[in-house]
Amino acid sequence: MSNQPIPLREALASFDALWSPRIVTRVNDYDVRIAKVEGEHIWHAHDDTDEFFLVLDGELHISLREPDGERTVVLSQGTVFTVPRGTEHKPFAPSGASILMFEPTGTPTVGDRHDEIPDHVDATTGHPLHR
Repeated sequence: MSNQPIPLREALASFDALWSPRIVTRVNDYDVRIAKVEGEHIWHAHDDTDEFFLVLDGELHISLREPDGERTVVLSQGTVFTVPRGTEHKPFAPSGASILMFEPTGTPTVGDRHDEIPDHVDATTGHPLHR
């Protein structure tokens, strides 16, 4: 990791892949990841860790399956939200967004439990396959 400041705009400009987080730095045993997102991800849950989201640009929606039912939170630019561990959730960005996430190093994008993974997504990492 770099011991210099990291300009997030430049880091985001360095790739175009959607739903394919890039690690920009680490804090203790956590990755600080940035991603460009648009459209829908899949329903998934992280059994052993919370998932922190910060919207850098655009708007991110996160549907949640909670004990009291399903709800959707809408995050605008500058908004943060933490999905509690074990909560099934489905992020989506109708018009696209850039986000920053904190997750323990090695956390798969598709969580520990998830819906069927589309053919164009790597089942291990949750990253899109480049064909």
